Amino acid sequence: MKIPPFELERYFAKYEFNAPQLLCCSDCESLSVRDLLDMEPGAADALQSLWLGYTESPGHPELRDQIARLYTETRAEHILVHTGAEEAIFNFMNAVLEPDDHIIVQSPCYQSLSEVARSIGCDVTLWQAREANNWRPDPEFLRKNIRKNTRAVIVNCPHNPTGYLMAEPEFRELVRLSRQHGFLIFSDEVYRFLEYDENDRLPALCDIDERGVSLGVMSKSFGLAGLRVGWIATRNRELFKKMAAIKDYTTICNSAPGEFLATVALKHRKALVHRNLGIIGENLGILNAFFTRHEAHFRWRAPKAGPIAFPSLKGDADANIFCHQLREKAGVLLLPGSLYGDFTSNFRVGFGRINLPECVEKLDEYLGQTRKKRI
Repeated sequence: MKIPPFELERYFAKYEFNAPQLLCCSDCESLSVRDLLDMEPGAADALQSLWLGYTESPGHPELRDQIARLYTETRAEHILVHTGAEEAIFNFMNAVLEPDDHIIVQSPCYQSLSEVARSIGCDVTLWQAREANNWRPDPEFLRKNIRKNTRAVIVNCPHNPTGYLMAEPEFRELVRLSRQHGFLIFSDEVYRFLEYDENDRLPALCDIDERGVSLGVMSKSFGLAGLRVGWIATRNRELFKKMAAIKDYTTICNSAPGEFLATVALKHRKALVHRNLGIIGENLGILNAFFTRHEAHFRWRAPKAGPIAFPSLKGDADANIFCHQLREKAGVLLLPGSLYGDFTSNFRVGFGRINLPECVEKLDEYLGQTRKKRI
């Protein structure tokens, strides 16, 4: 298998643990093991006595049961646990796709959602969203680009990196099109439950589409990236079996401590999501004020869900240069939009962590110093 470097991950590998101020993280504020165990009486003792043998390949039954409670029509038997979301993406692509298949991917996107398919030999059409259209992908473009060999359409709701949230009628229309044309839908839902207005929350794809796949993970909405626990939820038995068979060639099974802690966390999922939405809400207020102060320099479209947004520099300035200078001179890490493709004036900002106020303060200071030098 030949696949190009994962540009975003290589960027983080280089800078994430060196930059003093991270202002582009895609996850929410995490917890210590102690804080998580304190949420569940007896959990600390149970972890101490946990057997460290192999775990069940589909995932521990109790964990699968807790994951299934996130859905309405999907049961534990429809859950296949993976090591993070990345493994699930990789396994889906390899289970479903053949060389010369065609897929359509909502873009901008996490690179593996398109690049794994290309490495298999598939033709990939990017369903491109534009900032000028509030990041809404054009439904007519999708309809015009469905082919006889279109095998899958990949969507991400809520969306990384823009914070866009598809309207429910459009989401259901996508399901109708999949039944009409025979393609599968892979729905990346790792930010589900982080809608600012609960009424905007879409149904999980796996609950309204018996053939489709919903992707979930502990990293984003629940803020527990270090557990490395993700999953797919699907009522498509044939696809489930194919993905389970491919998992035998990747991780085989998950970490027992990771599964145990994920189970504890999901028992308290409402408290975790409530906490993270509180952090996001406070930080979003700070960002709204910041971009209002600096509206001469930035275009800002507030997201509808999640802890990330995708603002841009006015005047078509190069975000690569801006992010580089900010990192080198102020120690603040932003993510240039070019890592998502042809978005050279955009950059990703993350606001799910409690240190955002000091990050924004450093950014404010940097912009003030830059203006003084120009004067």
